[in-house]
Amino acid sequence: MIKSPLLRLIFALSLVGLLSACVHPTPYQQAPPRGFGYNEDRLDQNRYRITFRGNSSTPRETVEDYLLYRAAELTLQNGFDHFIMVGRDTEAKTSYRYWVDLYGRRGYFYHGFPRWHHDPWHRDPWGRPSYDVEPVTTYTATAEIIMIRGPRRDRDIEAFDARQVLAQVGPRVVRPEQQSH
Repeated sequence: MIKSPLLRLIFALSLVGLLSACVHPTPYQQAPPRGFGYNEDRLDQNRYRITFRGNSSTPRETVEDYLLYRAAELTLQNGFDHFIMVGRDTEAKTSYRYWVDLYGRRGYFYHGFPRWHHDPWHRDPWGRPSYDVEPVTTYTATAEIIMIRGPRRDRDIEAFDARQVLAQVGPRVVRPEQQSH
C-alpha cells in the first residue's frame, strides 16, 4: 500500500495514462465472438453479407471504410474483379455512462453496473453531489455484395473495382500489429 499522498497521486495519474492509452479504435481484423471487427456470411457463389462493428473509439467513416475494404478483399479472394453493394446500412448505437460525484468519490454507471474511484480534485465546494452524462456511441456497418467477374460493363455503373478500392482505402487501414501500445 502506498502511504505518501504524492506517490499515490503519481501512481493514480500513471494508471489513468496507461488505461487511456489502451483505448484504440477497432483495428481491421476478423471479429472474435461478440467482439469488434469484420464478419462475413456466404449467401451464394457470388454473394456475401459483410458486417464491420467498431468500438466506441472508432469513427463511423472508419467502420464504413473497413466494410468497403473487406468487400474488396473478399471479391479478389474469390476470383472476381468487381462488386456491387446492395442493402448497405450503418447503425449507430448510443448508450450512456452516468457519472456521479459524491463528496470526492467519483463513479459512473455503465450498463447498470457502478464503478467508483476516489478523485479528491473533482469536488463540489459546498459538498453537494454532482452528476454528468456521457454518451457512448458504437457503429456497425452491414452490406450485401454481389461479385462480378471480368471487365466492368456500362450497366454495372454502381460496381466497385476491387483493386482500386484496396489501393484507395488501403493506406487508411490499421491492422492490430500497427497499433501502438
